[in-house]
Amino acid sequence: MSESLRIVFMGTPDFAVATLRALVENNHNIVGVITAPDKPAGRGRKIRTSAVKQYALEQGLPLLQPTNLKDQTFLSELESLQPDLQIVVAFRMLPKAVWQMPALGTFNLHASLLPEYRGAAPINWAIINGETRTGVTTFFINEDIDTGAIIRQKEVEISKSDTAGDLHDKLMTLGSLLVIETVELISKGSVVPMEQSGAEFKPAPKLNKENCRIDWTQPLESVYNQIRGLSPYPAAWTLLSTDKGQTECKILEAAILKEEHDLKPGSILATRKEIRVAVEKGYIRIERLQLSGKRKMDAVSFLNGFTFSEEDRFI
Repeated sequence: MSESLRIVFMGTPDFAVATLRALVENNHNIVGVITAPDKPAGRGRKIRTSAVKQYALEQGLPLLQPTNLKDQTFLSELESLQPDLQIVVAFRMLPKAVWQMPALGTFNLHASLLPEYRGAAPINWAIINGETRTGVTTFFINEDIDTGAIIRQKEVEISKSDTAGDLHDKLMTLGSLLVIETVELISKGSVVPMEQSGAEFKPAPKLNKENCRIDWTQPLESVYNQIRGLSPYPAAWTLLSTDKGQTECKILEAAILKEEHDLKPGSILATRKEIRVAVEKGYIRIERLQLSGKRKMDAVSFLNGFTFSEEDRFI
């Protein structure tokens, strides 16, 4: 019975909590939870604990927060839990001494249909690249990132209006169901792992300042996909150029308007109720934005206190 398996769970953010909750609610034997150390965050630098830690404490689950996964003290503590199986969801890369410890192995939940979108930001890049489907994968961890043998997958459609936040929530729920199925398969000895192809596939690299900046010369759909693929976090950004200088601006929500025009990319058309940015063969209509140092605002509220001139543009 899978309920008797001694399971160690490793994860940090909300995405991982859904899976841990599903394991607990399905009466699986969670003998330990590993999560990130507490750390200061935000402007006040207040100590913040991970979402997984908060849930583990609520459930009275044994908790470890190692700073170094190769530390011998941690390895001894982990070994003392006598795990049969380890499950990893949105954690960090594990050393071999950790992932090879359980007799039944260590598997990871990844938010893409591997081998597509290996890497740190699979949800974002699937939308940025205009995919119409993605999914979740469980696979056995090996020495390399996201390359281990696939256990099971589930697929989901991406709508043209889905943001990264929307897709995150879909995959979070789907992933928790997949993990439960995977544990059942492993417990019954029914897993037939499928090795991943060594061919080239679309990557999902870590998001940074550079790849989150909007290039208004890109095709209309590409700009729109980037905005929704980075919403709500970390958010696509651009520079607003006015006669007073340049200011960073995050574009949090937008709509797409297909319409022929002869304006230069980045040109702004604004009324009292609408902000349009010219892109090849159409406009990006900004629904929600945030100037550097200011609060997030919908377009109408923003226009109540800001007036664009004809020369203003996004660059």
